[in-house]
Amino acid sequence: MSSKEVKTALKSAREAIKNKEFKEALKHCKAVLKLEKNNYNAWVFIGLAASELEQPDQSQMAYKKAVELEPEQLLAWQGLSNLYEKTDQWDFQVELPNVYQKLVELYASSDKNKCYETIRKLSDIYQSDKEYLKLAKVWLQLLQLKEEEAVDKKELLQLWQQMTKLLSDCLNEEEKDNEIQQHLITAFEKTMVLMDPIPGEEHKIVSTDYVKCLSKLPQEEVKMKEACESMLSLYPNHSYPLEVLCSHYLKTGVQTEDAVSSFSRLLDLAPSSGLGHLGLGTKALQEGRYKDAIKDLAQGWFLHQQRMDSVLNVNAPEYFIKRHINHEYLNLHTIFKSPESLICPFQAAKLDPNLGCAFRYLGHYYREVANDRGRARGCYKKAFELDNDDAESGAASVDLCMEQDDMDTALAILQSVIEKATPGSAKWAWMRRGLYHLKVGEHQQATADLQAALRADPEDWVCWECLGEAYLNRRSFTAALKAFGKAHQLQPSSIYSVYQAAAIKQTLGKFKEAVAEYLQITAQQDYVPALKGLGECQLSLAKSLMEDCRDGGAIDLIQQAVQNLFRAVELRPDLSCLWKLLGDACTAVSNVSPNRAQVLMPAPLAGLDPNTKSHTLTQAQTLKVGERCYARALKLMSEVPSLWYDLGLNYFRQASLPCPTEGDQNSPSLLLEKAQQCLKKAIMMDSGNHSNWNALGVISMSEGLENFALAQHCFIKSIDVEPNNVVAWTNLGTLYLKKDNIELAHNAFKIAQSLEPLYVNCWIGQALIAEKVGSYDTMDLFRHTTELSTHMEGVKGYAYWVCSTVLDKSNRDSELYRYNIVQMNAISAAQVALSKYTERIQSDPVAFIMLGYLNEHLQLKRQALRAYQRCLAVELLQSKSSTEELAFALGNYGRALCTSGQLDEAVSVYNSTPLQELSDLTGLALAYCRAGLIAESINAYERALAVASTEKDKAYILTALALLQHRQGHVDSAKTLLFKCSMLKEPISESLLCLCALGLVHSDATLASAALTELLKQGSASGDVVEQRCLLTCALLALQGNYRAVQREASRAVHSNPGNPSLWALLSRVVPQYYPRKANVMFVNDTELVFLVCLQRALLYSGVNQLANGRHSGEDKHRNALRTMQRAVLLCPDDPGTWAGLMAACHTENTSCYLSGSCILIPLCISVRNVEEIERPLAQSLEGWVLQQAVTGLMLGGQLEQAEALCSQVLSVSPEHPAVLLSLRQVQCHRLLASSGGTVLPDSVLEQLNNAVIMNPTNLGAWHWLAEVYRSQGLLVQAVMAYRQSLQLASQLGMHSSQVASLLRLALLALGPCMAGVPGKDWTDLILEATTEVLKLDSSPMALLFQALLQYVTKMAARETRRLLERLVYVPSQEFPVTVVHVASWYLLRHLHTKNDQELMNVSTQLHRTRTVTRLNLLCGINSDVYSFKMLIYAQFSYSCIGCLF
Repeated sequence: MSSKEVKTALKSAREAIKNKEFKEALKHCKAVLKLEKNNYNAWVFIGLAASELEQPDQSQMAYKKAVELEPEQLLAWQGLSNLYEKTDQWDFQVELPNVYQKLVELYASSDKNKCYETIRKLSDIYQSDKEYLKLAKVWLQLLQLKEEEAVDKKELLQLWQQMTKLLSDCLNEEEKDNEIQQHLITAFEKTMVLMDPIPGEEHKIVSTDYVKCLSKLPQEEVKMKEACESMLSLYPNHSYPLEVLCSHYLKTGVQTEDAVSSFSRLLDLAPSSGLGHLGLGTKALQEGRYKDAIKDLAQGWFLHQQRMDSVLNVNAPEYFIKRHINHEYLNLHTIFKSPESLICPFQAAKLDPNLGCAFRYLGHYYREVANDRGRARGCYKKAFELDNDDAESGAASVDLCMEQDDMDTALAILQSVIEKATPGSAKWAWMRRGLYHLKVGEHQQATADLQAALRADPEDWVCWECLGEAYLNRRSFTAALKAFGKAHQLQPSSIYSVYQAAAIKQTLGKFKEAVAEYLQITAQQDYVPALKGLGECQLSLAKSLMEDCRDGGAIDLIQQAVQNLFRAVELRPDLSCLWKLLGDACTAVSNVSPNRAQVLMPAPLAGLDPNTKSHTLTQAQTLKVGERCYARALKLMSEVPSLWYDLGLNYFRQASLPCPTEGDQNSPSLLLEKAQQCLKKAIMMDSGNHSNWNALGVISMSEGLENFALAQHCFIKSIDVEPNNVVAWTNLGTLYLKKDNIELAHNAFKIAQSLEPLYVNCWIGQALIAEKVGSYDTMDLFRHTTELSTHMEGVKGYAYWVCSTVLDKSNRDSELYRYNIVQMNAISAAQVALSKYTERIQSDPVAFIMLGYLNEHLQLKRQALRAYQRCLAVELLQSKSSTEELAFALGNYGRALCTSGQLDEAVSVYNSTPLQELSDLTGLALAYCRAGLIAESINAYERALAVASTEKDKAYILTALALLQHRQGHVDSAKTLLFKCSMLKEPISESLLCLCALGLVHSDATLASAALTELLKQGSASGDVVEQRCLLTCALLALQGNYRAVQREASRAVHSNPGNPSLWALLSRVVPQYYPRKANVMFVNDTELVFLVCLQRALLYSGVNQLANGRHSGEDKHRNALRTMQRAVLLCPDDPGTWAGLMAACHTENTSCYLSGSCILIPLCISVRNVEEIERPLAQSLEGWVLQQAVTGLMLGGQLEQAEALCSQVLSVSPEHPAVLLSLRQVQCHRLLASSGGTVLPDSVLEQLNNAVIMNPTNLGAWHWLAEVYRSQGLLVQAVMAYRQSLQLASQLGMHSSQVASLLRLALLALGPCMAGVPGKDWTDLILEATTEVLKLDSSPMALLFQALLQYVTKMAARETRRLLERLVYVPSQEFPVTVVHVASWYLLRHLHTKNDQELMNVSTQLHRTRTVTRLNLLCGINSDVYSFKMLIYAQFSYSCIGCLF
């Protein structure tokens, strides 16, 4: 959908909303969201449409999604506010203030009027919820906006006045917030500042309110006195400030001169003021003037009787008695222990007939003592009429009306209270009306009333529980969970809220969470509903595990369910439902394997001595216990059809178990008859239940009864009762299939599929029909059944078809095989499904054989071995198994043993078979071969050759015999056998592969070439065959000396098969060995290599290529051989190859540091892992190489003593180790040269060094080192001989890179005398000979440089000199190493200087500047040239150091 189409769809949605077609609008919006899921307008339209369609939850979700996308846009926030305003749902009302607050922020910068309107709505909410602090802050925000708008003083005054009125209610709260009080005081102060005129009537009213406010704040005493004095100064004839001061002094008991003065001034202004008389009376009482005190206190009490609550410290006896006598009567009455206590409230009522609490206590007496509900109701009614704020009386009156079924009077009282109540008050009325609506089933109204009650008291946990009940009854499970959770949070000891939460989770299918909740209850007490719910949840979890064939866990859960249900039964044995659940739990074990169905049963339930411990029962015994539980349930409720149904199924499950005797009471036939009678009884009681008819049909067609006519009748009756009955249709189809009526069975299964496409049994029926008629869709149908669920018949059928298809090797290239096996991942899927099958059914040897075969295909050797072992165990236990089946199982077992390396056991198993099958004979021969018994293996193969019936089998056997003959050293016999294979009618490619490999091993290029030619004639190949052919071709080219073609052949194979990881690995090994110049390209392609080859080998190959390319940290600190090898070692620390590569990289770094003159930074140590896992000769070579690396590192670091000590230590363990002896001689030579200052070594020492090198004939580095020693002693001829010896050795070993390195070193050795001006042509000819040979092997820049330098030495000013040097200088920067280019540039400048060619010198200088060369004198003499050449040659030679490992 393009942007234009999105806009069109949104426009259509907007028009639909405008026309009130909200469903159509939803369709347009969903179409937009399919391709642009973050479209803000679409989500807003969805929210609006859902809101109009009365889908508040969906509307809220859409608006919230829009808000998440663009939180600063108004539309979604406005939609949320409208939704919350019109939806009376408590969670919406809780979130509404947050939405208003966000709208205030957004409107503040865009629409001031809407901002003010929203603030007022927000303040109304805060006021109703009594959240005065938030109310104060939002009102201050409004005032700030008004001040910024520069409104007139009058409007600001009105706002401040409104704020004082809004916050004044906070003074009546029990818990007072100091911050709110300060905001209120500020509002009063601002109001009084803005007030005009002063003094004035309006100012007087505000001042009065201010003083009243301060009088309620004890901590503001100072401000209160100042306000009173200020008001008295402005309004001296106003008595209210003096009344406040007098009240304050009376409360605090302060009788100072100021207090007495205030009392007197108050009486002067208002002689009838009771506070003045009370104050003076209190003062007289303190001074001992009792007559005056009694006179003033009595007069004050009568004058100000209604305002005496503030007097707390008055001690006059007469005053105290008269004021509190009615309360004393009531306090006496609260004891309620005798009828005489009735006198107390009567006396109180007589003293004060308008005292409502007296009538309330009378109501308590009549209700709780006299048990006279009528009089109690009248007293409560009178008390409530006298005091409408008496919630206790009102609640008691309503409760008594409801008890007496006078609902109209109760509702009238509640309605009158609710109509007069302010928001956040009259909790008792809201709650009782909500309970009434809940009782009569009006759940929506009950929810609204209970929410209103919670606004008055959010901490009432009982009210939260009632609200949870209301939500639960209207099926709002999520809201109910939150309500019960809040109730439990407020009252953790309440079990009911936890139980209801658990029950809701059980209803929603969250059985694990429900179990945790139930366990929390049962840990505290044996609560029967919780025990019942716990057992139900555990049984449901067990059934879900059994569906996945996790029988062990299912049995554990069934056992726990039985234990918990038995606890409940012990407490309430009269509940039929508990016995029924126990029967269900015991019957559930029928679905698992008998070996696993071992249930720990309580002794009383098992019919044993109750004093004994629990007993473990078998499957049959557990089913018998289930039968007794159903019988006990029927004894309690015999007319329940479902109990007869359950008992019948229990008998049917018992009949399905194996039974030894037919005449036994528990024989299958008798049990089936009982099951049939139980189901008939259930049908008689409830003939309209389709499950009863279906179960009777299943029992009737079972083996033992086989009353097919009755079964058909039952299935048809079940369908008549419930036409959409997929189970009955499937069972009817099974009946027809059993009677070979294919067409009717197909139609029945087809109808079942249309009714419920996910019901697996009908698909299995169709698969069985397809199998019976030979359809190609059989395997696909069985595969579909395993995807739907794990059904035993479907699993075995699918596994059978997978194994059959895999065994048929003739269809491997067919499209059907690629789809069914490869694309559908059939082998893995069948193995997983069959593993579940064998865990459930452990008596099926065929299933174990198929499982073992599939495990072998997946290279799961131990699992395959275990499967075959279990198969043999079942075969031996079952006497009906034939000899052929046992031999077949033994053959499979022997093959698995041979594959897993248990060769002796494999030979023994194969010998236990008749050895008449070709597979058994070849398996035995292979086991003998792997065990090293070559003669016995040859004998077995010859016997197999006599049994083989096809030419192809004979070819394979002859090839195997040829390999065995070659292993015994009979090369001619091996060739004869392989030639014989190639002459058969059906030759195989494996024989030609062996023949080619035989030629390569014995350096017979003619034989290898001929075999390879015949092999390539066989056509295109794929997979591993491509790699084998490429490897043989590369090996043949290397044997023929055509090294350049090796890399080309490998590259060609990779280009033809870019997705073959083995070819990439081969190319990464070939390039550094035969074409190191391209090693940099392989390093660049490291990313592709990582994706195709396993990461460990990819890093190793990349590191080797970097070594061959000479890439060290001096060139690139981030991408070099050392870092790559470190990653390889970190990834796979148990691979010797990675450790060898790491040491080679370390040696490269050390050599680089040594040649550049910097310090050695990397210490080397011996790090060889898992050497015992490789062959011993290779292990010894690896140990010697590692030691050599360690010693070289110590020598480069100048630690000669440590190097000699290391060699001596190793020689003490392995005195005959030639590599260690060579390393020791090298260290001793270096120490001798260092100590003697580079003097000439004695001939005896040179002889020892020569002997040490000869003891290591395959160590190319040793010959190079010896040549360097000869050169340092001036023995150039001996050095030349040493290099020639290394060259000969490299040629014999076929090490291309080592040949190049030896030739370059030889040329470098000869270049020294030439550049020093030594006369004669021998050195010149040697350079030409060595470089020519190098260029034949590879296009080496070093060889070209040596030829150019030779030309420069012999003919400095010749034109040929300039041509050779320019060939090295004027090339792209990536073609040749930078050192080669720099050296050639230096000598080219010297040549041009000799020719006095200033123009070309300028060109060459400019070229150097572009290549960031800062100095022209790159090399300052022949010694620098030699060291630079050494570094380049080392780059060519580095790969050969570890070539033997790969």
